[in-house]
Amino acid sequence: MDHTLKLCVFFFFLLGLVNGSSAKSGFGQCHSVVRSWARSSLDEEMRAEDKHTLRDLLYFLHVPRTGGRTYFHCFLKKLYPNKLECPRSYDKLRFDPRKPKCRLLVTHDDYSMTSKLPRDRTSVVTILRDPVDRVFSTYEFSIEVAARFLVHPNLTSATKMTLRLSSKTRGVSTLDIWPWKYLVPWMREDLFARRDDRYSSGQNIIERNDSYDMEDFAMPLREYINHPVAMDVVHNGATFQVAGLTNNSYIAEAHEVRHCVQKYKTLGKYVLDVAKKRLDDMLYVGLTEEHRESATKFANVVGAQVISQLNAPNASLEITDNTERKSFSDSDPDSSEHKNSTSNRGVSEVTSSEGGEATKSNMTVGELMSAYEVCISNLRKIHSHRRVSSLKRISPVNFTKEARLQVPEEVLNEIRFLNDLDLELYEYARAIFYNRHKTLLNAEESWDISTSAYDLWRVVTLAITFAFFIFLYLLIVNVRRRTLKVKK
Repeated sequence: MDHTLKLCVFFFFLLGLVNGSSAKSGFGQCHSVVRSWARSSLDEEMRAEDKHTLRDLLYFLHVPRTGGRTYFHCFLKKLYPNKLECPRSYDKLRFDPRKPKCRLLVTHDDYSMTSKLPRDRTSVVTILRDPVDRVFSTYEFSIEVAARFLVHPNLTSATKMTLRLSSKTRGVSTLDIWPWKYLVPWMREDLFARRDDRYSSGQNIIERNDSYDMEDFAMPLREYINHPVAMDVVHNGATFQVAGLTNNSYIAEAHEVRHCVQKYKTLGKYVLDVAKKRLDDMLYVGLTEEHRESATKFANVVGAQVISQLNAPNASLEITDNTERKSFSDSDPDSSEHKNSTSNRGVSEVTSSEGGEATKSNMTVGELMSAYEVCISNLRKIHSHRRVSSLKRISPVNFTKEARLQVPEEVLNEIRFLNDLDLELYEYARAIFYNRHKTLLNAEESWDISTSAYDLWRVVTLAITFAFFIFLYLLIVNVRRRTLKVKK
């Protein structure tokens, strides 16, 4: 018996050694892969003299749910004529990097897209958002778009209709675009399953006060954030996108690097280093929460340079064929709609046409900001109408800022834990934003001071001139009076 016990103890000891060795080997392999990728990524970064001057091609790296749709429609489409917009690579299979003469590229593709672009002639801009709010918004939008399919009697009908529509149109729908091509079908299937369960059970549904925890109608937020799909696509999504490591990446080792970092959190520092360096090198980094300041800065930093560049006498305006661009007219995920819904399609048309052709070639920054204010007001109304229409199908679920306050703190802490890289990157982006914004404000204040001094000098000059003429007039009058007295 003692001999058998000793053998068992020895066996488990060996098993522990093997498992420990295997785990160590797994971490060691991951550490080597991630560190090697990070070093090569940092080494190949651009060594430009001035990284904050607009180059020939502007690449807007659109992180989902950060307000990028607003900047595209209300800024960029008012700056760049349609003929200068690249075929949009939300559907990357249709993007042709051999078309080098376009000037604006807007896409959900990650930073690895720059491997297809002329790096020395490309400027990158992006917007980041508070990671907790971005997870909320991603969850809400996934359900909102999926709920549009509930007009169908069942999931099979919805899927068949989607396939028929996609085969007939050259456009790009939400289901073609990363990350919605993963998130929306997942939520669509889940919504139909929950609706079928409600109909088949015949029981009275007990409504809760928390719209983020109504399991009879939609997947609860807590279940969503802990699902493997969200783990792979949603969490730390901004960091992986800026680093070029999403599951939509052009980098061969992206999958391995991303999963190593997801498995061993300590390796995240390498990805952060790369993402931070890329933010440093961008022409503009905005913050969703600082709406007004971000818009003002974008207009003054990016808008002013675009206006100057496109109006330059030697500006090269060779572009891709106009007819090719038409199939990309509505590929923005926030504005594209479930094409089976007539009302949604109408909203989409309004959204698509809102930007229109560039306002005028010689606009000023002030005029650009005025156009932006009108445009964003219209887009907000459209978005509100669309959300209300979609969520009616899963009433009583209602996603609002007030409803978010009902979410337990422990769920919020889970989101923070799962998005630790995004939290750190966001704080880094905030520092960049405020430092550059302070510089911009100082420049504007200097301009205001110089303008005020110039205006003051003009007033003083006019006053002196006016006083001189009065003096001259009085002198002439006095001389004439004396002359008259002498004559008398």
